[in-house]
Amino acid sequence: MPKKEKKMNEIIKHSEYRDWLRDLKQQIKTGQIKAALSVNSQMIMLYWDLGRQIVEKQENAKWGSGFIEQLSKDLREEFPEMKGFSAKNLRYMRVFYKFYSPIWEQLVPKLENQIMKQLVSLLPVENSEKSEQLVRKTQQPDNEQNTIWQQVVAKLVSIPWGHHILITQKVKDIDQAIFYIDKTIENNWSRAVLEYQIETNLYGRQGKAVTNFNVTLPAPQSDLANEIMKSPYNFDFLCLSEKVKETDLEKSLVQHISHFLPELGIGFAYMGRQFTLKVGGDEYRTDLLFYHTRLKCYVIIELKTKKFEPEFVGKLNFYVTAVNELVKDDHDKPTIGMLLCKDKNNYAVEFSLKDVNNPIGVSTFHYTELADEMKAALPSAEKLQNELLNFEREHEKR
Repeated sequence: MPKKEKKMNEIIKHSEYRDWLRDLKQQIKTGQIKAALSVNSQMIMLYWDLGRQIVEKQENAKWGSGFIEQLSKDLREEFPEMKGFSAKNLRYMRVFYKFYSPIWEQLVPKLENQIMKQLVSLLPVENSEKSEQLVRKTQQPDNEQNTIWQQVVAKLVSIPWGHHILITQKVKDIDQAIFYIDKTIENNWSRAVLEYQIETNLYGRQGKAVTNFNVTLPAPQSDLANEIMKSPYNFDFLCLSEKVKETDLEKSLVQHISHFLPELGIGFAYMGRQFTLKVGGDEYRTDLLFYHTRLKCYVIIELKTKKFEPEFVGKLNFYVTAVNELVKDDHDKPTIGMLLCKDKNNYAVEFSLKDVNNPIGVSTFHYTELADEMKAALPSAEKLQNELLNFEREHEKR
């Protein structure tokens, strides 16, 4: 008999394990009743409690290294129609519980009481006396700590289990995890989008630009405006020369608008490039113009492929005023200017924005840089497209 299987057989002989397994099966059966009404939230709550119990049993029961495998085998035999009881997923439940349990430990009350009260309410009528005893046992007074934890639980049960696995694998800090959960709920991110945002460190970039929004916009608007700014912006979907011109950068961003918009964030609606503003008989053109559907305002983005210089603010300030006077209507909020530079000195930016009355934010960006000789050696996008069309025609002829 294999060594691993022998250890599992030894575990099943423990009366303590058999008693716990029996209770666990009953808990899962009870949870199945409510699953039809709230599949994801009930499943997340169940996984949390399974993770808690696994941690406690591993610390106290001393059943050996085959414990997870044996539990997986027993649960899958009892619930063959239910997915999620693989040894791998049970380990994820353990990680899930251990990752967020420090919040609970700080808040004193125990999550198991919250879960128990929900499960007890689903017990059959003949168990009403037992139910009342359990409710009395688990009764917790309402307090601020309980309210905070309920808010955390509401977030945890609002995203799919696969998202939780991804977060606990790639994020080491609870504050960051809650940030990504909030953003997932707010923006309805798929797992792929969530992974991209984590890998590009949205947590570290969002709200890190230098702005004057706090003094030029009212409180609710200024908070939202600060949230849409990142530093730096990740344009690594572009492969450009290290000496790229601003017009080329602008064109490339528009050509890759499907990548550019997600990097800007939810709410940006593209209005056009080189938007014309006629002031006193002269024409001026903004680099990029957007409308933000949540802020309810126009957003001008100016691109600079070199380090920040104070005069950049003056030009952008002029554009913001012009859009407010010539484009914005009475229902729109004040126009916002975003200046994206290759580099910046934060002190110089703050100094330049000090007496500017229009809302302006200054950030940086980076893209995949190629030396000029490498860039010249690569075929253009147009040439690649023509080659692909020629290949398809030749293939069709055959």
